[in-house]
Amino acid sequence: MQRTKIKVEPPGEKAKKIVEDTQRYLSPSIQRFYPFVIKKGKGAIIEDVDGNKYIDMNAGIAVLGLGTAPDPVIKAVERQIRKFIHYSYTDFYYENIVTLAKELIKITPGSFEKKVYYGNSGAEAVEAAIKLVRYYTKRPRLLAFIGSFHGRTMGALSLTASKPAQVRGFSPLLPGVEHVPYPYCYRCPFKLTYPNCNLYCVDYIKENLFQKYVPPDEVAAAFIEPIQGEGGYVVPPDDYFKKFFNLMKENGIIVVDDEVQAGMGRTGKWFAIEHYGVEPDVILIAKALASGLPLSAVVSRAELMSWPPGSHASTFGGNPVATEAAIATINTIRKMKLLENAEKVGKYMLKRLDEIKEKHEIVGDVRGKGLMIGAEIVKNKETKEPNPDGAKKIIEYSWKHGVLLITAGISTLRFAPPLTITEDLVSEALDIVEKGIMEAEKE
Repeated sequence: MQRTKIKVEPPGEKAKKIVEDTQRYLSPSIQRFYPFVIKKGKGAIIEDVDGNKYIDMNAGIAVLGLGTAPDPVIKAVERQIRKFIHYSYTDFYYENIVTLAKELIKITPGSFEKKVYYGNSGAEAVEAAIKLVRYYTKRPRLLAFIGSFHGRTMGALSLTASKPAQVRGFSPLLPGVEHVPYPYCYRCPFKLTYPNCNLYCVDYIKENLFQKYVPPDEVAAAFIEPIQGEGGYVVPPDDYFKKFFNLMKENGIIVVDDEVQAGMGRTGKWFAIEHYGVEPDVILIAKALASGLPLSAVVSRAELMSWPPGSHASTFGGNPVATEAAIATINTIRKMKLLENAEKVGKYMLKRLDEIKEKHEIVGDVRGKGLMIGAEIVKNKETKEPNPDGAKKIIEYSWKHGVLLITAGISTLRFAPPLTITEDLVSEALDIVEKGIMEAEKE
């Protein structure tokens, strides 16, 4: 049964009016992929203001892990709203923040004792982590990766390195941040080939940073993404992080794992770092944590949270309504076996996309884990030249024919549907996306 339904060519008249008003009244700093205007949705089916229905393949930028308007979350929110909506956790106490903290401690990797700090967004979690590691270590420097995205507030922006537009005009940024190459094997910055490279990108840090101009005993922490998000859904080799973590441990450097986009089950495990057999010192969680309500969490080794009362706080962090939504989200992922579904449907999607790659010259690489999958669009397979125009044509074709898809990196199609999605819906969506690829290829 076809789930997509395009009644009028998007954008319809209602959408055009809302887009026009948005451009008139809202900040131009926000960039959209195409003029889609949502009206409502359920699960992985979204309806726009003109009555068109779409398959959701981006889940509100990996936020809606349970899909749009999940019933268990709605019920939990309604119950809490009738009790109290807010009573600042920075000044007083309430119970559900403790309940959620226990759950987060249980599902995050690491058998050591942990503590939790709450904020409102991924960027806030990053800002908190920057302060936390500097306070604990008394070291001033930080490491991050080229291609990383950690947010747009000033501290988080200093770690971000995925697009020039994100940093242009805002310098000077936070001092003491060094960026190193990410293990992007399809486009190795050293022009080497895995596994013959022996993971030189880790040796590079030791040989060119630590031995020449960045004293490792001045580095407080390294901020990582276990799979790069905005950088292009880049998946490292399975043995990369073991070698990287060993180098950090040798130098007393804390590893902060930014799971804002990859966490909460997206890759078929609660957190993407679990695929690599290592345990970070700090994990940052946001986006899908509360199924669309603003909430973030910093979960760290207990001894790291040694900062004193008053040193860091957020009035709306740990909001009781968002907290109930997060508890319901975790319980629903368990009850519906969504980690297993993400793994199963993700394997199916990877298989289909690999088949599409074999048929089409402009699909250069397919990579991912679970339901976090990228398909990189290139001019041709031989040169691997990025093809942003082709990628843009594909996502616009998909939108006009019933699939909500976006890009990441320079020219990568980003597949991040709700964890509840079925193989039937994925099949229908990929049929449309492949037609978009064929149209882009003709040009």
